[in-house]
Amino acid sequence: MYPFLLVTHLLAAIAFIGTLFFEVVIWHRARQQLADTAQSTADQAIAVRSRKVLHGVVLLLYGAGIGLAWQYRGALSQPLASNFGTLLSLKIILALSIIGHYLLLAYWLTHARLTATRASWIRRSILGHMVLIVILAKAMFYWHG
Repeated sequence: MYPFLLVTHLLAAIAFIGTLFFEVVIWHRARQQLADTAQSTADQAIAVRSRKVLHGVVLLLYGAGIGLAWQYRGALSQPLASNFGTLLSLKIILALSIIGHYLLLAYWLTHARLTATRASWIRRSILGHMVLIVILAKAMFYWHG
């Protein structure tokens, strides 16, 4: 089961980070070359498609992540006892923070308080969290002990 969870988690992480990378680094600048009406239409189309795709990706990512974390419950029971446990715990904290970001986003959306600046900030912050999670994931297997 572990190899299946690991590959699922990795592929879902690639899809999630790739989508955010596209939105933050590529689309944010490319849209400025479009007329206002085209920007709005394209923004809406990308947002609708992203939400549909990312819901499934996030379920796979977090589901597989929980399954993987269960395999390391011993290290997580004493997270400061090893570098591996500490790094894994930090990774989980960042993943929980991403959930917090999405809860904040949902709040802003339901209360009509989501501005373009807030949307940009939240995408960049989530992308930054994801990059740190990838670095921690690699570090866990180099700095263990």
